[in-house]
Amino acid sequence: MKKIYFAGSIRGGRDDAALYRRLIRHMANYGRVLTEHIGAENLEALEAHQTDRDIYLQDTGWLREADVVIAECTRPSLGVGYELAFAEAHGREVHILYRPAESRLSAMLTGDSFFRIHPYRDEAEALALLDGILGGPADPQGV
Repeated sequence: MKKIYFAGSIRGGRDDAALYRRLIRHMANYGRVLTEHIGAENLEALEAHQTDRDIYLQDTGWLREADVVIAECTRPSLGVGYELAFAEAHGREVHILYRPAESRLSAMLTGDSFFRIHPYRDEAEALALLDGILGGPADPQGV
């Protein structure tokens, strides 16, 4: 089973949390999303019992374990930037999704040929991109 690390803004802003939830649900058709909590409405409450060190150790452990990293980068986030650099340093496949009508990516991302950048206009296009990245539409019958 493919292990997927999904990165999205937490402390940088939760405006896209509902979108994250839907993307995560879709990615779960292709494997185990290690960071499914990123889409949770009550994320701050879920993490309240964890120290920053706990979160760092948990997330870097998951990054080491992941087969692929997918980051939604429309909302700028220092943490997501760190996760992307960590993933690159550990040779993980990295895909960055973002809405160019709402955000401009850092040159540190767009100028790095390691990252696969996927601009999209709307949720339907993002879901289709995920299908392509993760292996095409899943067939529950395995046919």
